[in-house]
Amino acid sequence: MRAIVIDKPGGPGVLTWREVPDPRPGRGDVLIDVTASAVNRADILQRQGFYDPPPGAPAYPGLECSGVVTEVGSDVEDFKPGDRVCALLAGGGYAQRVAVPWQQVLRVPDGVDLAEAAALPEVACTVWSNVFMTARLRKGETLLVHGGGSGIGTLAVQLAKAFGSHVVVTAGSAEKIARCLELGADEGINYHREDFAEKVRADVILDIIGGKYLPGNVKALKTGGRLVVIGLQGGSTGELNLGMLLAKRASVHGTTLRARPVDEKGVIVRGVVDNVWPLVEAGAIRPVIHARVPMSDAAEAHKIMESGDHIGKILLVG
Repeated sequence: MRAIVIDKPGGPGVLTWREVPDPRPGRGDVLIDVTASAVNRADILQRQGFYDPPPGAPAYPGLECSGVVTEVGSDVEDFKPGDRVCALLAGGGYAQRVAVPWQQVLRVPDGVDLAEAAALPEVACTVWSNVFMTARLRKGETLLVHGGGSGIGTLAVQLAKAFGSHVVVTAGSAEKIARCLELGADEGINYHREDFAEKVRADVILDIIGGKYLPGNVKALKTGGRLVVIGLQGGSTGELNLGMLLAKRASVHGTTLRARPVDEKGVIVRGVVDNVWPLVEAGAIRPVIHARVPMSDAAEAHKIMESGDHIGKILLVG
């Protein structure tokens, strides 16, 4: 088979499409012929040499895929060859085939194009696990989403609105804010022109920036608020006002998804199947696709993501 290989850290040009050994499924694995994958920020970091795959994961980038099951291990009962599926991966999505633990595999929701389904697993699992499982967002509460135009942001807006929350986003352009409002966001803040900490009081904040936004995030929390940090685009350190945190009886959570044990990922995936997939099938949530790029041209897809101009997901189509 062919896969995108990173021989050395660097720019998009280090991504090479070439022949590699075929994966073999273990007893608890599902082997998928990949129709599409999608680009995530973690793939950029891996290419740059800052985010190695966890032990045992494929070396190729790609944290999600969609495709057709071709083989299952002896311990797998829930899936069979021919099933249309998508999957949450620890790596290996930029390839023609991938083997993945069955607990991380999801059937494609009814009404969703097989290629577009590749845009759902990573963002759906990230938003469900952080906003709803960890931060316990409730109906009527306010959610602040940083990076509303991202893949995670566009899914978070739709899911939170479907559960009856008030949603505020930050984004860097009028176009991205307008798109978020179309998806259901109630308010948009251009972070180049406005200080979100002066304008918003939120029950839950989903943050991809990290250190740079930490003081403002704590200021923006309501009493009893919950901040969930899932990215460090603005650095890994920031000043935390403990007095303000205590006075607000607020909490700060830091989470990652990729390196979690399979059983933990399985719990998240089942939560997505039970709570998110019905909304997708009903049309209340849909994947937002910015571009479809041939997988062999993954370097171009990385350039699009690094430009920061995209809205939603960038698909890699095999």
